[in-house]
Amino acid sequence: MNLWMKDFPASLQEKILKTSQLIQPKLEEIDQQVLDNQERVLECFRNQRVAEEDFAGSTGYGYDDLGRSKLEAIYAEYFQTEDAMVKPQMMSGTHAITTAFFAVLRPNDKLFYLTGMPYDTIQQVIGLVGNEPGALKDFQISFDYQPLLDNGEVDFAGAKEKLKDPAIKMVALQRSRGYAIRKSFTVAKLKRMIEFVRQIRPDVVIFVDNCYGEFSEIHEPTEYGADLMAGSLYKNAGGGIAKTGAYLVGRKDLIKLAGNRLNVPGAGKAEGATIGQIRDMYQGFFVAPHVTGEAIKGTIFASALLASLGLDVSPCWDEPRTDLVQTVTLGSPKKMIQFCSAIQHYSPVNSFVDPVPSKMDGYEDQEIMASGSFTEGSTIELSCDGPMRPPYALYIQGGLTYAHAKVAICKAIAETFFKK
Repeated sequence: MNLWMKDFPASLQEKILKTSQLIQPKLEEIDQQVLDNQERVLECFRNQRVAEEDFAGSTGYGYDDLGRSKLEAIYAEYFQTEDAMVKPQMMSGTHAITTAFFAVLRPNDKLFYLTGMPYDTIQQVIGLVGNEPGALKDFQISFDYQPLLDNGEVDFAGAKEKLKDPAIKMVALQRSRGYAIRKSFTVAKLKRMIEFVRQIRPDVVIFVDNCYGEFSEIHEPTEYGADLMAGSLYKNAGGGIAKTGAYLVGRKDLIKLAGNRLNVPGAGKAEGATIGQIRDMYQGFFVAPHVTGEAIKGTIFASALLASLGLDVSPCWDEPRTDLVQTVTLGSPKKMIQFCSAIQHYSPVNSFVDPVPSKMDGYEDQEIMASGSFTEGSTIELSCDGPMRPPYALYIQGGLTYAHAKVAICKAIAETFFKK
C-alpha cells in the first residue's frame, strides 16, 4: 500500500494508481528530453570554462564582472544567439519584456501581436487597461493584434494584410497561453510563425515571450530566427534556485539597445552588480533541465487524473508539451477557491494560509492564487492561480519535484471532489 494515499477514498486511490500506470511511457519521454537538454547545458558550462572564482559577484557599478559575462555567454550559446543579457536588476519576465519593447520601439512605431491579445500584465505595459502612466501609449507607440481562430491557432490569412502596415516595427509571439484557454504554441508552430513574418516583413524585429517555455522541448524559438527573446529566472531558467532576475537573448545590436534601456545609454549591459546572486543564477540554469522535467511530469499527472474525473483540461496528458502550464476548468468560483486552498495547504511555505480572491496589481479581474514557494512569485515551484471570471479555469504550473506535485494535486482533488 502507498502510505501517502492511506487517507484517500478507495475510488480515488484506484484512479491514482491507474493514472500513474497510464502516463508512465510519457514520463519516460520526458526523462529522455531532460537528458538531451542537460547534455547541452553541460557543454555550455564546459565551453565557457566556468570556475569557482566566477561566483564571487561584483559590487557597485558591476564593471568587469567576469562571472556575469560567462553566464551571459552560456545563455547565448544555449539559445544560439549572438548575445545575451542576464541580470538580477530585471525583476521579472514582464520587466524583461517591457525592457525589450522600450529598447526597440520609438514614437509612431507599432507593436503587433501575431498570437492574439497578450496576457493581463502586458496589456498594462501597452496601455490597453489600467491607465497607468508610462505605458507604451504615453510615448505614441501604437498596438495591434491578430485575433486567433476559433480553434486557438494563428490566423495567418487575417494577419497577412495587417503585417503590411509600415508602422509595425516589432512583431511579438507569446509562447505560453497566459490566462487564455487556447493551447500554448510549440516551437514548431513558432518556427512557422517566424517564417511567415519573415516572408512578408523581413525588416521587423521578431520578439518571443518565452516565459514558462525554456527546456520544455529540445529546441528553442531563437534557433529558428527570432531576433529577441525574454524569460524569467524564477520560472524555468532559474531552476528554482535563482532568487530573482530575468534574461534577454538575441541579436547583438538589440541586446545593446536593451542594455542602454535598462541601465543608461553608453553603459549598456556592462553595468549591474551581481553580488549575492551570481552563484544561484549559474546553478539554477544548470539544474533547470531537470527541474523543468519534474514540473512537466507533474502537469502530465494532473491532466490525466483531473480528466479521469470528467473535467475539461488543456493540454491533455498525452499531447505535446511546450511549457509548464496546465489548465483545468472547474466551472464555479467555489471549486476554484477549494482547489487553490488545498494546493496552498500542501505547500512547503505558508501552508497555514487560506488564499482568497483579491485585486492584484497588473490584473483587471480579482485573482486567486496559491503559491507556497521558497521564492516569492516563483512559478517553477508548484503554484495554482486564475482570474475569478467564467469559465472559472485554474492554471496549475511548476513543481520542483514530481513527488511534491503528485502529492499536492491528489490532496487538492481529495479535498475538492471527495470531501463529504
